[in-house]
Amino acid sequence: MISRVFLLVEDNPADVELARLAFQRSGLSITIDHVSDGVEALAYLLPPSGGGTPPRDLPLLVLLDLKLPRLGGLQVLERLRAEPRTKLLPVVVLTSSSHPSDVTSSYRLGCNSYVRKPVDFARFLDMVRYLGTYWLELNEPPQELL
Repeated sequence: MISRVFLLVEDNPADVELARLAFQRSGLSITIDHVSDGVEALAYLLPPSGGGTPPRDLPLLVLLDLKLPRLGGLQVLERLRAEPRTKLLPVVVLTSSSHPSDVTSSYRLGCNSYVRKPVDFARFLDMVRYLGTYWLELNEPPQELL
């Protein structure tokens, strides 16, 4: 059975709270796990560096900010795509950046979508509903992730 967990990789506490509130109000039946930086994201998603079993099942979706402490979002994305366990894991870059090089780099590294964070809460709530509905109800994940 596929996980009903989204992993939010976000360092800004205000954005984390906004996302949690939006997902709570969206009516979607999902769990939001959260990590604050790229190092924590890799620890959550990948086996320990010495090998071994990963600590948990993969989430259904990763919502990845680009501007993160310790290890940036682009580096996280590159590492996820290099690992067999996470190569096909859906990753949506959710960021405030609209810089063309960030968009291009994200897609070149294998993101599934690039979404700018709306500043207005009503638009943010709409965005959460659209993303959640798409990834929970419309998207067909590869068998390797099931």
